[in-house]
Amino acid sequence: QVQLVESGGGLVQAGGSLRLSCAASGRTFSSHFMGWFRQARGKEREFVATITWTGGSTYYADSVKGRFTISRDNAKNTVYLQMNALKPEDTAVYYCAAGVGGGTGGGGYRYWGQGTQVTVSS
Repeated sequence: QVQLVESGGGLVQAGGSLRLSCAASGRTFSSHFMGWFRQARGKEREFVATITWTGGSTYYADSVKGRFTISRDNAKNTVYLQMNALKPEDTAVYYCAAGVGGGTGGGGYRYWGQGTQVTVSS
């Protein structure tokens, strides 16, 4: 059974930092892209960042570029999202996803985690 389990969310003041983790299990992800998406209350889900599982190539949404960093630890089957200089508009549920298609649309990802809440206070 494939599982993606996010952790690391919480409440932080504007300007602060958080690091999200996504632990993957149940299959090998060597050919998969790993992505982070987020959904704020009342808004559609949006792409945040993606990384190739083996190649380490990354791509970011313009809204987070320069503030967020996606990385992975293959030995631990874990993907991270380091979030710095957080803004109130970053408040959302953050989801980890895995899929062979990748990209910025959710359709390229078959597996999804349950999400972790990030709240940034002003």
